[in-house]
Amino acid sequence: MKPAKILKKKIQSNELTLGSWISLGHPAIAEIMANAGFDWLVVDLEHSVINIEMAGDLIRTIDLSGVSPLVRLTSNDSDQIKRVMDAGAHGIIVPMVNSPAQAIKAVAATRYAPRGTRGVGLGRAQDYGVGFSDYLQWQTDGPVVLVQIEHIDALEALEDILTVTGVDGFIIGPYDLSCSMGIPGQFENDEFIGVVKHIRKTGQQLGCAVGLHIVEPDLYKLEQTIDEGYNFIAYSVDIRLLDTGVRQGIAKVKEIQG
Repeated sequence: MKPAKILKKKIQSNELTLGSWISLGHPAIAEIMANAGFDWLVVDLEHSVINIEMAGDLIRTIDLSGVSPLVRLTSNDSDQIKRVMDAGAHGIIVPMVNSPAQAIKAVAATRYAPRGTRGVGLGRAQDYGVGFSDYLQWQTDGPVVLVQIEHIDALEALEDILTVTGVDGFIIGPYDLSCSMGIPGQFENDEFIGVVKHIRKTGQQLGCAVGLHIVEPDLYKLEQTIDEGYNFIAYSVDIRLLDTGVRQGIAKVKEIQG
């Protein structure tokens, strides 16, 4: 079974999947992380300088390594969705979704008419033309669509957003969510903890993928997140994994010398 179908099946079965985030535009980084054994990797276009050409190279590298490439968009942009899907992305992560209409728009942009609004073209996703028939069948319900719940306004329509046909689940955006609540970065604030708990429990009750991004490579936090019932977990990001590993080595040398 191809990675795209494997990931979709795991999500629909509420199985735990583990991924990570890529913000550095070099195929070697994508290859190293893919070969580590993640279920999926996100190419981040929102908070990086990765352009569409580099995104295509990263998507190809991840896919050829047997892992599902997803793309976090700069915004809910139908043209950008079309281009990353044509480049071979298995799905998208859509930032700042606050209404069912926004979720419907994102899903539609991953599908051809009559199910969606995506224009039809030939690229890597369609094997440059020879695999169009297979891709045509896959795109009807195969693409993974995750919405980011990262604004307090989204809570007013949370169930309606998460039950839009084609939305597979969500990822909480803790920094933006806390900022929208007027408590930026205060993740231990009781109000913030209560809101996150409400979002998580709503997703669990609806049976969708319940996602969280653990930005710092913290194994205790990873275990805690699994225990809380999250099943679509992003474990850290390339820049934090690199920085943390380097600093730990330097700190150990200083400890020995001291």
